[in-house]
Amino acid sequence: MSGIDVLVIGDANPDLLLAGDTVPRFGQAEQLLDSAELVLGGSAAIVACGLARLGVRTALAAVVGDDQFGAVVLEGLGAAGVDVSAITTDPERPTGLSVVLSQPHDRAILTLPGTIPTLSADAVRDSWRRLRPRHVHIASYFLQPELAAALPALLDEIATSGTTISLDTNWDPAERWTGLGEVLRRVDLFLPNREEALAIASAVQGRPIPDLDVAGATLSELGCRVVVKAGAEGGQAFEHGSRVAAAPGLVLDVVDTTGAGDSFDAGYLAAYLDAAADEIDRLRWAAVAGSLSVRARGGTGAQATRAELAGVLA
Repeated sequence: MSGIDVLVIGDANPDLLLAGDTVPRFGQAEQLLDSAELVLGGSAAIVACGLARLGVRTALAAVVGDDQFGAVVLEGLGAAGVDVSAITTDPERPTGLSVVLSQPHDRAILTLPGTIPTLSADAVRDSWRRLRPRHVHIASYFLQPELAAALPALLDEIATSGTTISLDTNWDPAERWTGLGEVLRRVDLFLPNREEALAIASAVQGRPIPDLDVAGATLSELGCRVVVKAGAEGGQAFEHGSRVAAAPGLVLDVVDTTGAGDSFDAGYLAAYLDAAADEIDRLRWAAVAGSLSVRARGGTGAQATRAELAGVLA
């Protein structure tokens, strides 16, 4: 046994986080920012750091470039306590990069894919066989089309070992939201945010679904538990076509929402691996972890420790 609890699969890249007057005005207008920071980003990397911060033994499978940004990613993950042995380096492609235009309650993201789409099913399979985690979490489905195409067969293989599986697709840049039916039937947990749940349920049904309860119920009928992130409202869980639990978030002064959904995922998965936690506990862990992460800039700057999370929940 490797001692790894969770293998996270997906994207790892720096985020260039810009705050202040971030709505672009073309015509060679020059705008002055309040701040600019280069921080660890990528949904999978932020989830992995959040899990490690909560005391969960975590590894990340991803690809970075042989460049300065790749070094930033590896250094940040290592400092957070994440096992980076499943991260490979591509000498020919640049590390992915996201430029985050941050406002207090919203953000826009410009992403250079770089090495992000190059993670292969074979590399994931090799990492899973070597590390033998208790749980596998997949992030940024739509940024990795090669891996996405191979996921149904790969998930069948992983499931035969008794390993549980979760998925957070994140946003689809093409906004087509297709190809998920066979994948969702093969995962134990699906962790979309509100907008993603509505879009994916509409794509599955072939008609607009504007109601979150209907969307969550629809997606859960595919066989997975659906846990929807709803920002300050917390989270809601659906199983077998019905909502089964909900928990609110915290009321905080928001500094930056980048990565809050990924920290929510980390909180939920940490509780999911705790045999003593029921569904309400899992949602409370998730909602508090997501809420606390908005206290600082960047996805990992204010992620909760297990002691901090326990103190708030108490």
